[in-house]
Amino acid sequence: MCSCNPGDPTPPPAGYVAGQSIAGLTVPSARPPGPLPVLVAEDDAVALRVLEATLRGWGHEVTVARDGLAAWDILRREDRPKLAVIDWMMPGLEGPEVCRRARALGRAVPTYLILLTAKDQTDDVVAGLESGADDYVTKPFDRQELRSRLRVGERMVALHQGLADRVRELETALGQVKQLKGLLPICSYCKKVRDDRNYWQRVETYIAAHSAARFSHGICPDCWKDVIEPDLAARVGDGTVDPRDL
Repeated sequence: MCSCNPGDPTPPPAGYVAGQSIAGLTVPSARPPGPLPVLVAEDDAVALRVLEATLRGWGHEVTVARDGLAAWDILRREDRPKLAVIDWMMPGLEGPEVCRRARALGRAVPTYLILLTAKDQTDDVVAGLESGADDYVTKPFDRQELRSRLRVGERMVALHQGLADRVRELETALGQVKQLKGLLPICSYCKKVRDDRNYWQRVETYIAAHSAARFSHGICPDCWKDVIEPDLAARVGDGTVDPRDL
């Protein structure tokens, strides 16, 4: 359903997704412009060429790793691909260990890890998933199955990214909000406020430090009548102020 206002003849731009609202914040987002980059970790040269050609044919940008250590070096970078197809049996580090290390990074938008394996026993599948893999594909892989699982991965990455963006927006908004609450000890005579460290501060100093409020000073009519006018009269009387300057 279109989120435009009724009667608005202008359609939303292509690829637009209605923004989600958190605490009054509306953050529009867009669908990814195309297939996400993919890391392929495979030590078998023939299988690697087949995978790389297949993924490039679907429009993916492909990064290649020929062993587990190379895959781990790529996955811990900030500019890592958000999708990865990782072979189970590799020199250096095996696929499950690569997945375990990648998952331990605890990133807000983790790489979606697909374990590629000839092992199809239930215990092997469970062990691979418990190591941190998000999905698995058995060898020899079916092209349509692999493509479907990559699409699931893209949707999951998009969900994580959207959630991370909204959390960041919410944290930014909360960081700008300061609230005054609780019991404030205030002096009955000078009206200073005591803070948590037992220091007495002027009211405007305390409020400015604990809220987004800022003060501009003036004189109310009562203070003008009760304080300023008598003070001016006294100064005129003792010659401190020339009445012509008033």
